[in-house]
Amino acid sequence: MQNNHDSFLNDIQNCLTEKQVLTSSEDIKIYSTDSSKDFSGHGSLVLLPYSTKEVQSIIRLAKKYNVCLVSSGGRTGLSAGATATKKEVIVSLEKMNSIVKFISEEQSLLCQAGVITQHIQEEALKHNLIYPISFAATGSSHIGGNVATNAGGIQVLRYGNTRDWVTSLTVVTGNAEILHLKKALIKDATGYDLSQLFIGSEGSLGIITEVTVKLSSSVKKSISLLLASDSVNNLLKVYFQYKNKTPLMAFEFFTKEALKYSLEHCKKNCPISDQHPFYVTAEIEVQSERDEEVLMQILEENLEQQLVIDGTISQNKDQSKLIWDLRENISESIHYKNPHKNDVSVRLSNLEPFINDLQQLISKLPDNYELIYFGHIGDGNLHINLLKPLEESAENFQTTYKQFDLKIFNLVKKHKGSISAEHGVGLVKKDYLNFSKTLEEINIMKQIKKIFDPNNILNPGKIFDL
Repeated sequence: MQNNHDSFLNDIQNCLTEKQVLTSSEDIKIYSTDSSKDFSGHGSLVLLPYSTKEVQSIIRLAKKYNVCLVSSGGRTGLSAGATATKKEVIVSLEKMNSIVKFISEEQSLLCQAGVITQHIQEEALKHNLIYPISFAATGSSHIGGNVATNAGGIQVLRYGNTRDWVTSLTVVTGNAEILHLKKALIKDATGYDLSQLFIGSEGSLGIITEVTVKLSSSVKKSISLLLASDSVNNLLKVYFQYKNKTPLMAFEFFTKEALKYSLEHCKKNCPISDQHPFYVTAEIEVQSERDEEVLMQILEENLEQQLVIDGTISQNKDQSKLIWDLRENISESIHYKNPHKNDVSVRLSNLEPFINDLQQLISKLPDNYELIYFGHIGDGNLHINLLKPLEESAENFQTTYKQFDLKIFNLVKKHKGSISAEHGVGLVKKDYLNFSKTLEEINIMKQIKKIFDPNNILNPGKIFDL
Protein backbone atom coordinates (compact mmCIF):
# COMPACT_ATOMS: atom_id res chain seq x y z
CA MET A 1 0.00 0.00 0.00
CA GLN A 2 2.90 2.38 0.81
CA ASN A 3 4.37 1.72 -2.64
CA ASN A 4 1.03 2.67 -4.17
CA HIS A 5 1.00 5.88 -2.17
CA ASP A 6 4.58 6.74 -3.17
CA SER A 7 3.78 6.10 -6.84
CA PHE A 8 0.65 8.23 -6.54
CA LEU A 9 2.65 11.08 -4.97
CA ASN A 10 5.30 10.86 -7.66
CA ASP A 11 2.72 11.04 -10.46
CA ILE A 12 0.61 13.74 -8.83
CA GLN A 13 3.64 16.01 -8.62
CA ASN A 14 3.72 15.92 -12.40
CA CYS A 15 0.11 17.19 -12.50
CA LEU A 16 0.17 19.83 -9.77
CA THR A 17 2.65 22.50 -8.74
CA GLU A 18 4.74 22.24 -5.58
CA LYS A 19 2.44 24.73 -3.81
CA GLN A 20 -0.55 22.50 -4.54
CA VAL A 21 0.91 19.49 -2.73
CA LEU A 22 1.19 19.80 1.06
CA THR A 23 3.23 17.15 2.83
CA SER A 24 4.12 18.68 6.21
CA SER A 25 2.57 17.08 9.28
CA GLU A 26 1.33 20.49 10.43
CA ASP A 27 -0.63 21.09 7.21
CA ILE A 28 -1.97 17.55 7.12
CA LYS A 29 -3.21 17.84 10.71
CA ILE A 30 -5.15 21.03 9.93
CA TYR A 31 -6.91 19.53 6.91
CA SER A 32 -7.54 16.08 8.39
CA THR A 33 -10.59 16.94 10.51
CA ASP A 34 -13.83 18.86 10.31
CA SER A 35 -15.58 20.49 13.28
CA SER A 36 -16.69 17.22 14.85
CA LYS A 37 -14.83 16.02 17.94
CA ASP A 38 -15.53 12.30 17.87
CA PHE A 39 -12.77 11.17 15.50
CA SER A 40 -9.08 12.02 15.19
CA GLY A 41 -7.79 12.97 11.76
CA HIS A 42 -4.89 11.11 10.18
CA GLY A 43 -4.51 12.15 6.55
CA SER A 44 -1.41 11.40 4.49
CA LEU A 45 -1.27 14.26 2.02
CA VAL A 46 -3.17 17.43 1.06
CA LEU A 47 -3.85 18.42 -2.55
CA LEU A 48 -5.09 21.85 -3.63
CA PRO A 49 -6.52 21.69 -7.17
CA TYR A 50 -7.49 24.84 -9.06
CA SER A 51 -9.78 23.31 -11.68
CA THR A 52 -12.16 20.50 -12.55
CA LYS A 53 -9.50 19.03 -14.84
CA GLU A 54 -7.02 18.87 -11.98
CA VAL A 55 -9.61 17.13 -9.79
CA GLN A 56 -10.13 14.66 -12.62
CA SER A 57 -6.38 14.00 -12.79
CA ILE A 58 -6.26 13.41 -9.03
CA ILE A 59 -9.14 10.92 -9.12
CA ARG A 60 -7.75 9.17 -12.19
CA LEU A 61 -4.43 8.57 -10.42
CA ALA A 62 -6.18 7.61 -7.17
CA LYS A 63 -8.14 5.00 -9.08
CA LYS A 64 -4.98 3.75 -10.79
CA TYR A 65 -3.09 3.30 -7.52
CA ASN A 66 -6.10 2.47 -5.33
CA VAL A 67 -5.52 5.51 -3.12
CA CYS A 68 -8.49 6.77 -1.11
CA LEU A 69 -9.54 10.43 -1.16
CA VAL A 70 -11.45 12.67 1.24
CA SER A 71 -12.79 15.91 -0.24
CA SER A 72 -12.52 18.94 2.02
CA GLY A 73 -14.25 22.32 2.03
CA GLY A 74 -14.62 24.72 4.94
CA ARG A 75 -14.49 21.79 7.39
CA THR A 76 -17.46 23.13 9.33
CA GLY A 77 -19.35 19.82 9.37
CA LEU A 78 -20.30 18.05 12.58
CA SER A 79 -20.51 14.44 11.38
CA ALA A 80 -16.83 13.74 10.56
CA GLY A 81 -17.83 13.56 6.91
CA ALA A 82 -14.63 15.42 5.96
CA THR A 83 -12.38 13.72 8.50
CA ALA A 84 -9.57 11.52 7.16
CA THR A 85 -9.02 8.71 9.66
CA LYS A 86 -7.15 6.10 7.60
CA LYS A 87 -4.31 7.96 5.89
CA GLU A 88 -6.49 9.09 2.99
CA VAL A 89 -5.31 11.83 0.64
CA ILE A 90 -7.23 15.04 1.31
CA VAL A 91 -8.49 17.01 -1.69
CA SER A 92 -9.17 20.55 -0.51
CA LEU A 93 -11.30 22.70 -2.81
CA GLU A 94 -10.30 25.95 -1.09
CA LYS A 95 -8.28 27.21 -4.09
CA MET A 96 -11.29 26.69 -6.37
CA ASN A 97 -12.83 29.84 -4.92
CA SER A 98 -13.87 31.91 -7.94
CA ILE A 99 -17.34 33.23 -8.62
CA VAL A 100 -17.10 32.58 -12.34
CA LYS A 101 -19.96 34.79 -13.50
CA PHE A 102 -23.34 36.32 -12.82
CA ILE A 103 -25.88 35.14 -15.37
CA SER A 104 -28.27 38.09 -15.56
CA GLU A 105 -30.84 36.40 -17.80
CA GLU A 106 -31.29 33.67 -15.19
CA GLN A 107 -30.46 35.65 -12.04
CA SER A 108 -27.93 33.03 -11.00
CA LEU A 109 -24.27 32.69 -10.07
CA LEU A 110 -21.84 30.12 -11.46
CA CYS A 111 -19.30 29.34 -8.73
CA GLN A 112 -16.41 27.03 -8.12
CA ALA A 113 -17.04 24.66 -5.23
CA GLY A 114 -14.62 26.40 -2.85
CA VAL A 115 -16.45 29.73 -2.77
CA ILE A 116 -17.43 30.68 0.79
CA THR A 117 -21.20 30.84 1.19
CA GLN A 118 -21.11 34.39 2.56
CA HIS A 119 -19.22 35.56 -0.52
CA ILE A 120 -22.09 34.29 -2.67
CA GLN A 121 -24.51 36.26 -0.51
CA GLU A 122 -22.37 39.39 -0.85
CA GLU A 123 -22.09 38.98 -4.62
CA ALA A 124 -25.87 38.55 -4.88
CA LEU A 125 -26.40 41.84 -3.04
CA LYS A 126 -24.31 43.64 -5.66
CA HIS A 127 -27.06 42.73 -8.12
CA ASN A 128 -29.86 43.70 -5.69
CA LEU A 129 -30.64 40.03 -5.13
CA ILE A 130 -30.11 37.54 -2.31
CA TYR A 131 -28.86 34.00 -1.89
CA PRO A 132 -31.17 33.03 0.97
CA ILE A 133 -29.57 29.88 2.40
CA SER A 134 -28.07 31.05 5.68
CA PHE A 135 -26.88 29.25 8.82
CA ALA A 136 -24.29 29.57 11.57
CA ALA A 137 -21.31 28.54 9.41
CA THR A 138 -22.17 30.79 6.45
CA GLY A 139 -18.98 32.79 6.93
CA SER A 140 -16.66 29.79 6.61
CA SER A 141 -18.50 26.97 4.84
CA HIS A 142 -18.03 26.36 1.11
CA ILE A 143 -20.84 26.11 -1.42
CA GLY A 144 -19.56 22.68 -2.50
CA GLY A 145 -19.87 21.43 1.06
CA ASN A 146 -23.33 23.00 1.35
CA VAL A 147 -24.40 21.02 -1.70
CA ALA A 148 -22.71 17.82 -0.51
CA THR A 149 -24.70 18.00 2.75
CA ASN A 150 -27.84 19.72 1.41
CA ALA A 151 -27.43 22.46 4.01
CA GLY A 152 -30.55 24.11 5.41
CA GLY A 153 -30.77 26.94 7.92
CA ILE A 154 -33.25 29.12 9.74
CA GLN A 155 -35.40 30.10 6.74
CA VAL A 156 -36.10 26.68 5.27
CA LEU A 157 -39.83 27.35 5.65
CA ARG A 158 -39.60 30.16 3.11
CA TYR A 159 -36.67 29.15 0.95
CA GLY A 160 -36.13 25.41 1.34
CA ASN A 161 -32.72 23.70 1.51
CA THR A 162 -29.64 24.09 -0.68
CA ARG A 163 -31.09 21.47 -3.03
CA ASP A 164 -33.84 23.92 -4.00
CA TRP A 165 -31.35 26.56 -5.20
CA VAL A 166 -28.96 24.46 -7.28
CA THR A 167 -29.58 24.80 -11.01
CA SER A 168 -26.49 22.98 -12.29
CA LEU A 169 -23.58 20.92 -11.01
CA THR A 170 -20.22 19.82 -12.31
CA VAL A 171 -19.02 16.64 -10.61
CA VAL A 172 -16.06 14.30 -11.05
CA THR A 173 -17.07 10.74 -10.17
CA GLY A 174 -14.97 7.96 -8.68
CA ASN A 175 -14.52 6.75 -12.27
CA ALA A 176 -12.83 10.10 -13.05
CA GLU A 177 -15.74 11.01 -15.32
CA ILE A 178 -16.75 14.67 -15.50
CA LEU A 179 -20.53 15.08 -15.34
CA HIS A 180 -22.33 18.34 -16.15
CA LEU A 181 -25.69 17.88 -14.47
CA LYS A 182 -29.04 19.67 -14.55
CA LYS A 183 -27.62 22.36 -16.87
CA ALA A 184 -29.73 25.20 -15.42
CA LEU A 185 -32.82 24.08 -17.32
CA ILE A 186 -36.13 25.05 -15.76
CA LYS A 187 -37.84 22.15 -17.50
CA ASP A 188 -36.23 18.84 -18.44
CA ALA A 189 -38.24 15.63 -18.73
CA THR A 190 -35.46 13.44 -20.11
CA GLY A 191 -35.14 10.73 -17.52
CA TYR A 192 -33.39 10.68 -14.16
CA ASP A 193 -32.10 13.89 -12.59
CA LEU A 194 -28.72 12.57 -11.46
CA SER A 195 -27.84 15.86 -9.79
CA GLN A 196 -30.19 14.97 -6.94
CA LEU A 197 -28.03 11.96 -6.07
CA PHE A 198 -24.94 14.11 -5.57
CA ILE A 199 -26.74 16.70 -3.46
CA GLY A 200 -26.46 15.34 0.08
CA SER A 201 -24.06 12.53 -0.88
CA GLU A 202 -21.27 13.80 1.44
CA GLY A 203 -18.57 13.40 -1.21
CA SER A 204 -19.13 9.66 -1.48
CA LEU A 205 -20.19 9.54 -5.15
CA GLY A 206 -18.07 12.28 -6.67
CA ILE A 207 -16.27 15.54 -5.97
CA ILE A 208 -18.39 18.61 -6.73
CA THR A 209 -16.28 21.21 -8.54
CA GLU A 210 -18.77 23.79 -9.84
CA VAL A 211 -22.24 24.87 -8.78
CA THR A 212 -24.77 27.25 -10.29
CA VAL A 213 -27.18 28.69 -7.73
CA LYS A 214 -30.23 30.78 -8.47
CA LEU A 215 -30.84 34.03 -6.62
CA SER A 216 -33.98 35.70 -5.31
CA SER A 217 -35.38 39.17 -4.85
CA SER A 218 -34.82 40.57 -1.40
CA VAL A 219 -37.45 41.07 1.27
CA LYS A 220 -38.06 44.79 1.69
CA LYS A 221 -39.47 44.61 5.21
CA SER A 222 -40.06 41.95 7.80
CA ILE A 223 -41.33 41.88 11.36
CA SER A 224 -40.10 39.61 14.14
CA LEU A 225 -42.14 38.06 16.91
CA LEU A 226 -41.21 36.48 20.23
CA LEU A 227 -43.91 34.14 21.52
CA ALA A 228 -44.15 32.02 24.67
CA SER A 229 -46.34 29.00 25.30
CA ASP A 230 -46.77 26.15 27.76
CA SER A 231 -47.35 23.57 25.03
CA VAL A 232 -45.54 22.44 21.89
CA ASN A 233 -48.89 21.44 20.42
CA ASN A 234 -50.18 25.00 20.92
CA LEU A 235 -47.10 26.40 19.20
CA LEU A 236 -47.75 24.12 16.23
CA LYS A 237 -51.30 25.48 16.01
CA VAL A 238 -49.86 28.99 16.04
CA TYR A 239 -47.34 27.98 13.37
CA PHE A 240 -50.05 26.85 10.98
CA GLN A 241 -52.03 30.06 11.53
CA TYR A 242 -49.06 32.18 10.51
CA LYS A 243 -48.10 29.79 7.72
CA ASN A 244 -51.59 29.91 6.20
CA LYS A 245 -52.28 33.61 6.67
CA THR A 246 -48.90 35.34 6.26
CA PRO A 247 -45.66 35.13 4.22
CA LEU A 248 -43.87 33.27 7.03
CA MET A 249 -40.09 33.20 6.71
CA ALA A 250 -38.92 31.52 9.91
CA PHE A 251 -40.41 29.89 13.01
CA GLU A 252 -37.69 28.95 15.49
CA PHE A 253 -38.16 27.08 18.75
CA PHE A 254 -36.29 26.96 22.07
CA THR A 255 -36.90 26.10 25.70
CA LYS A 256 -36.74 28.13 28.90
CA GLU A 257 -33.42 26.45 29.71
CA ALA A 258 -31.94 27.44 26.34
CA LEU A 259 -33.19 31.01 26.79
CA LYS A 260 -31.43 31.25 30.15
CA TYR A 261 -28.05 30.54 28.57
CA SER A 262 -28.68 32.92 25.68
CA LEU A 263 -29.68 35.79 27.98
CA GLU A 264 -26.59 35.28 30.14
CA HIS A 265 -24.41 35.25 27.04
CA CYS A 266 -25.74 38.39 25.35
CA LYS A 267 -26.31 40.20 28.68
CA LYS A 268 -29.75 41.42 27.64
CA ASN A 269 -33.16 41.40 29.26
CA CYS A 270 -35.87 39.31 27.67
CA PRO A 271 -38.67 41.52 26.25
CA ILE A 272 -41.23 39.12 27.76
CA SER A 273 -41.14 36.87 30.83
CA ASP A 274 -38.31 34.33 30.68
CA GLN A 275 -40.12 31.76 32.83
CA HIS A 276 -42.36 30.04 30.28
CA PRO A 277 -41.62 26.46 29.14
CA PHE A 278 -41.35 27.07 25.38
CA TYR A 279 -40.55 29.98 23.08
CA VAL A 280 -40.65 30.81 19.39
CA THR A 281 -38.97 33.51 17.37
CA ALA A 282 -40.72 34.10 14.06
CA GLU A 283 -40.02 36.31 11.08
CA ILE A 284 -42.74 37.39 8.66
CA GLU A 285 -42.53 39.50 5.52
CA VAL A 286 -44.81 42.54 5.47
CA GLN A 287 -45.69 44.40 2.30
CA SER A 288 -48.43 46.71 3.59
CA GLU A 289 -50.08 48.06 6.72
CA ARG A 290 -52.75 45.41 6.22
CA ASP A 291 -50.11 42.70 6.67
CA GLU A 292 -49.11 44.23 10.00
CA GLU A 293 -52.74 44.34 11.09
CA VAL A 294 -53.09 40.62 10.30
CA LEU A 295 -50.04 39.84 12.47
CA MET A 296 -51.45 41.78 15.38
CA GLN A 297 -54.86 40.18 14.95
CA ILE A 298 -53.38 36.66 15.00
CA LEU A 299 -51.35 37.43 18.13
CA GLU A 300 -54.39 38.86 19.92
CA GLU A 301 -56.44 35.78 19.03
CA ASN A 302 -53.64 33.47 20.17
CA LEU A 303 -53.45 35.26 23.52
CA GLU A 304 -57.22 35.10 23.97
CA GLN A 305 -57.24 31.37 23.17
CA GLN A 306 -54.18 30.87 25.41
CA LEU A 307 -52.28 29.22 22.58
CA VAL A 308 -49.71 31.88 23.41
CA ILE A 309 -49.33 33.06 26.99
CA ASP A 310 -46.99 35.98 26.27
CA GLY A 311 -45.65 37.66 23.17
CA THR A 312 -44.25 40.76 21.53
CA ILE A 313 -43.87 42.13 18.00
CA SER A 314 -40.78 44.10 16.96
CA GLN A 315 -41.33 47.80 16.28
CA ASN A 316 -37.91 48.52 14.78
CA LYS A 317 -34.69 46.86 13.66
CA ASP A 318 -33.11 46.98 17.12
CA GLN A 319 -36.02 45.11 18.65
CA SER A 320 -35.97 42.61 15.81
CA LYS A 321 -32.24 42.04 16.34
CA LEU A 322 -32.76 41.44 20.06
CA ILE A 323 -35.49 38.88 19.37
CA TRP A 324 -33.27 36.99 16.93
CA ASP A 325 -30.20 37.25 19.13
CA LEU A 326 -32.05 35.22 21.74
CA ARG A 327 -32.34 32.32 19.32
CA GLU A 328 -29.11 32.68 17.36
CA ASN A 329 -26.87 33.00 20.43
CA ILE A 330 -27.93 29.70 21.96
CA SER A 331 -25.22 27.58 20.34
CA GLU A 332 -22.48 30.06 21.21
CA SER A 333 -23.81 30.49 24.74
CA ILE A 334 -23.38 26.79 25.57
CA HIS A 335 -20.09 26.34 23.71
CA TYR A 336 -18.03 26.59 26.91
CA LYS A 337 -19.95 23.57 28.22
CA ASN A 338 -18.42 21.36 25.49
CA PRO A 339 -21.79 20.04 24.35
CA HIS A 340 -22.30 16.79 22.49
CA LYS A 341 -24.59 17.79 19.63
CA ASN A 342 -27.37 15.88 17.98
CA ASP A 343 -29.53 16.94 15.07
CA VAL A 344 -32.75 15.03 14.43
CA SER A 345 -36.09 15.53 12.73
CA VAL A 346 -39.59 14.11 12.92
CA ARG A 347 -42.85 14.81 11.15
CA LEU A 348 -44.76 17.75 12.62
CA SER A 349 -47.57 15.39 13.61
CA ASN A 350 -45.06 13.47 15.75
CA LEU A 351 -43.22 16.45 17.20
CA GLU A 352 -45.11 16.86 20.47
CA PRO A 353 -45.04 13.13 21.39
CA PHE A 354 -41.35 13.06 20.48
CA ILE A 355 -40.62 16.01 22.78
CA ASN A 356 -42.70 14.42 25.55
CA ASP A 357 -40.59 11.27 25.26
CA LEU A 358 -37.43 13.38 25.14
CA GLN A 359 -38.45 15.11 28.38
CA GLN A 360 -38.77 11.67 29.97
CA LEU A 361 -35.20 10.88 28.92
CA ILE A 362 -34.00 14.19 30.33
CA SER A 363 -35.63 13.43 33.68
CA LYS A 364 -33.57 10.23 33.92
CA LEU A 365 -30.20 11.88 33.30
CA PRO A 366 -27.70 12.02 36.18
CA ASP A 367 -28.24 15.07 38.39
CA ASN A 368 -25.07 16.79 37.17
CA TYR A 369 -26.11 16.56 33.50
CA GLU A 370 -28.05 19.16 31.57
CA LEU A 371 -29.67 18.94 28.15
CA ILE A 372 -30.49 21.97 26.00
CA TYR A 373 -32.62 21.64 22.90
CA PHE A 374 -33.88 24.07 20.30
CA GLY A 375 -34.49 24.07 16.58
CA HIS A 376 -36.58 24.72 13.53
CA ILE A 377 -40.01 23.74 14.78
CA GLY A 378 -41.68 24.51 11.45
CA ASP A 379 -39.75 21.72 9.75
CA GLY A 380 -39.62 19.32 12.69
CA ASN A 381 -35.87 19.71 13.25
CA LEU A 382 -34.44 19.73 16.78
CA HIS A 383 -30.84 20.35 17.88
CA ILE A 384 -30.26 18.35 21.06
CA ASN A 385 -27.20 19.29 23.13
CA LEU A 386 -25.95 17.25 26.08
CA LEU A 387 -23.71 19.52 28.17
CA LYS A 388 -20.54 18.14 29.70
CA PRO A 389 -20.39 18.53 33.48
CA LEU A 390 -17.26 20.41 34.53
CA GLU A 391 -16.07 17.62 36.82
CA GLU A 392 -16.73 14.81 34.32
CA SER A 393 -13.79 13.26 32.51
CA ALA A 394 -13.87 13.24 28.72
CA GLU A 395 -13.91 9.44 28.75
CA ASN A 396 -16.90 9.22 31.10
CA PHE A 397 -18.73 11.92 29.17
CA GLN A 398 -18.24 10.01 25.92
CA THR A 399 -19.62 6.85 27.51
CA THR A 400 -22.68 8.74 28.77
CA TYR A 401 -23.44 10.58 25.54
CA LYS A 402 -23.11 7.44 23.45
CA GLN A 403 -25.63 5.71 25.68
CA PHE A 404 -27.87 8.76 25.44
CA ASP A 405 -27.50 8.89 21.64
CA LEU A 406 -28.81 5.36 21.41
CA LYS A 407 -31.86 6.30 23.45
CA ILE A 408 -32.51 9.37 21.28
CA PHE A 409 -32.17 7.39 18.06
CA ASN A 410 -34.59 4.80 19.39
CA LEU A 411 -37.05 7.64 19.94
CA VAL A 412 -36.39 8.87 16.40
CA LYS A 413 -37.10 5.39 15.07
CA LYS A 414 -40.25 5.11 17.19
CA HIS A 415 -41.55 8.39 15.74
CA LYS A 416 -40.40 7.58 12.18
CA GLY A 417 -37.93 10.44 11.97
CA SER A 418 -34.37 11.06 10.81
CA ILE A 419 -31.22 10.69 12.92
CA SER A 420 -29.69 13.56 10.93
CA ALA A 421 -31.78 16.49 9.73
CA GLU A 422 -28.93 18.78 8.65
CA HIS A 423 -25.51 17.55 9.76
CA GLY A 424 -25.25 14.47 7.56
CA VAL A 425 -24.17 10.96 8.53
CA GLY A 426 -20.41 10.84 8.00
CA LEU A 427 -18.67 8.67 10.58
CA VAL A 428 -20.52 9.99 13.61
CA LYS A 429 -23.92 8.51 12.76
CA LYS A 430 -22.94 5.73 10.38
CA ASP A 431 -23.64 2.99 12.91
CA TYR A 432 -27.16 4.33 13.42
CA LEU A 433 -28.21 4.71 9.79
CA ASN A 434 -30.59 1.76 10.11
CA PHE A 435 -32.61 3.76 12.66
CA SER A 436 -33.77 5.98 9.77
CA LYS A 437 -33.33 3.82 6.67
CA THR A 438 -34.49 0.30 5.95
CA LEU A 439 -32.04 -2.42 4.96
CA GLU A 440 -33.49 -2.26 1.44
CA GLU A 441 -32.85 1.48 1.20
CA ILE A 442 -29.28 1.10 2.46
CA ASN A 443 -28.58 -1.69 -0.03
CA ILE A 444 -29.84 0.49 -2.90
CA MET A 445 -27.59 3.33 -1.73
CA LYS A 446 -24.64 0.94 -1.73
CA GLN A 447 -25.46 -0.12 -5.29
CA ILE A 448 -25.55 3.54 -6.36
CA LYS A 449 -22.17 4.09 -4.67
CA LYS A 450 -20.69 1.17 -6.65
CA ILE A 451 -21.90 2.66 -9.94
CA PHE A 452 -20.25 6.05 -9.45
CA ASP A 453 -17.29 4.88 -7.34
CA PRO A 454 -16.68 1.18 -8.07
CA ASN A 455 -13.24 1.19 -6.41
CA ASN A 456 -14.59 2.81 -3.24
CA ILE A 457 -11.92 5.51 -3.25
CA LEU A 458 -14.13 8.53 -2.49
CA ASN A 459 -14.76 9.13 1.21
CA PRO A 460 -14.77 5.41 2.00
CA GLY A 461 -16.45 4.36 5.21
CA LYS A 462 -18.68 7.43 5.37
CA ILE A 463 -22.48 6.96 5.59
CA PHE A 464 -22.05 3.16 5.39
CA ASP A 465 -19.38 0.51 4.85
CA LEU A 466 -19.07 -1.45 1.62
